[in-house]
Amino acid sequence: MTAKFHSKSIAKSLAGALMVAAISPATTWAQAAQGPNAKPTPAVAAPAAPAAVAPAPMAPVLAVIPDYLIGAEDILSIVFWRDKEMSTEVAVRPDGKITLPLLNEIRAAGLTPGQLKDLLVEESKKYVEDPNVSVVVKQINSRKVFITGEIGKPGPYPLMAPTTIMQLLVVAGGLRDYAKSEKITIMRNEGGKATSIRFNYKEFVQNKNLKQNIELKPGDTIIVP
Repeated sequence: MTAKFHSKSIAKSLAGALMVAAISPATTWAQAAQGPNAKPTPAVAAPAAPAAVAPAPMAPVLAVIPDYLIGAEDILSIVFWRDKEMSTEVAVRPDGKITLPLLNEIRAAGLTPGQLKDLLVEESKKYVEDPNVSVVVKQINSRKVFITGEIGKPGPYPLMAPTTIMQLLVVAGGLRDYAKSEKITIMRNEGGKATSIRFNYKEFVQNKNLKQNIELKPGDTIIVP
């Protein structure tokens, strides 16, 4: 009898141990806190961490050129405050003029945005009482230089910052194998007169005649023979 009773006690103990092992740690701690007679409390899963949100890309910012002079093909946004009919977005024509409602043709090329604003204020006083005008250059297309000949990537290039001949040669892909690097020419129109400036690449890379690496101007054409 004693042996049978002992065997039954061991079996009950093993069954109890298995039941305890099946209960999660969270449930066991909850029962311990509530007392021996408390009902098991199901474990609650921790809330998932919120997914990371990628920051919105920054809007591109148009480069600001001090005292920028408006030129042909530039895109202008002209806004008359409280007058939507006169507000418009317009391209500067090759002759340097723009066409606006009521005001008709206005010369814009060669003026800064501030100077054009003052001109529009004066002209619009004939039609608008106390006009308030803003002029914004939305797209700069007039500041270009051109490069052709024995160069890696010939074509037009925007001139948005001070750029020397050497810098443009690098941006344009460098000289080709058969380029006559000592006879590079910059064609420039100054005061209605065409002029040419010689650039000797071989001398420059040998630290000779460094002053020849001049800053380019809008409209310059570089010829690499």
